Amino acid sequence: MGTDETTERSRRWRLALGVEDMPGMPPLPARDQRLSHALDALYGTDGEKGRGGLGRSAPGVAKWLGDIRDYFPASVVQVIQRDAFERKGLRQMLLEPEFLATVEADVHLVADLMALRGAMPDKARESARAVIATVVAALMERLAQRTGDAIRGAVDRTRRTARPRFANIDWPRTIMANLRHYQPACRTIVPERLVGFMSSNRRRVDLDEVILCVDQSGSMATSVVYASIFAAVMASLPGIATRLVCFDTAVIDLTEDLADPVDMLFGLQLGGGTDINQAVAYCAGRIEQPAKTHLVLITDLYEGGDAQDLLDRLAWLHGLGVNVIVLLALTDTGNPAYHPAMAGAVAGMGIPVFACTPDLFPDMMAAALRREDMGAWAAGHDIKAVVPDTGVMSI
Repeated sequence: MGTDETTERSRRWRLALGVEDMPGMPPLPARDQRLSHALDALYGTDGEKGRGGLGRSAPGVAKWLGDIRDYFPASVVQVIQRDAFERKGLRQMLLEPEFLATVEADVHLVADLMALRGAMPDKARESARAVIATVVAALMERLAQRTGDAIRGAVDRTRRTARPRFANIDWPRTIMANLRHYQPACRTIVPERLVGFMSSNRRRVDLDEVILCVDQSGSMATSVVYASIFAAVMASLPGIATRLVCFDTAVIDLTEDLADPVDMLFGLQLGGGTDINQAVAYCAGRIEQPAKTHLVLITDLYEGGDAQDLLDRLAWLHGLGVNVIVLLALTDTGNPAYHPAMAGAVAGMGIPVFACTPDLFPDMMAAALRREDMGAWAAGHDIKAVVPDTGVMSI
């Protein structure tokens, strides 16, 4: 038996037995370690050191399912998923709509429900959809006004009017212009004169266009949730045209579904492989005016497709004048796990690469629409950006 065959057989046995470290053997490659951890989470012996679980990590189930789909064909994934329901109690959870009605809902739970939607019992789907609707409503309330205010102030507002539509009122200027009309008894200002902007009657082709291109692999699950909500908010704003594209190894354009973010999220299937290049090519094919287009690529840059072609395509778009920004994560922590070499290569082209929190995203998007230096913007908000060519985060 040859050396290569012996090594491969040893590798398979170590994966099957869950033994990553063996005396006299080199450590398993990073990809095999990830596979081993995914299998350990389900088939590992309870209590054994180093064994994982499907508990509340961030996100837990969604990331685990994404890893499983990345390594196995659909038929095997279905078997593993059924085992997970039986061994880890996921089936019992999904069979109890009362559990979903009382559980503490957050974006991580939404990501888990999105990932498990395909295997969810029918009677639990409505409860799951209600949970997603609750979280989406809370996030919209938290993020919509700030996003609207930030972005409305960034688009072309040179033409002012004293009779603006409600959505076009410039509230800071209106308040300043009416301070003398403050009513102490009511503790409010009664504005006699509104200050606002002319409604835009420009054709869509003349608008600034924002394309959010979002990796929907399991590790990016919470980023998908936040990006979808921001896309829905921006789609309702005058002055910009918004497109939402999600991808794994396939590309799905959700632009026409932005009016109902709950249905949109509940219809997404998280997990699987990643072909970033294919998604960027799709977006590139829909760009009509590069100088007025802002491509926000939200991905950890672990490319399963043609990495060199991806780099070439991003460089080409950047050279055309497209405002390309790569967000390694859009999460509450802002702490990304990403591919350092790819991130360094992209940053080396002059394309900003960093992670962002949802609270800062509206300001980031407004700065992008104004074509500000995004590296300087990130530094000004204490955000660590990837250093060109090195792939490391700035100190």
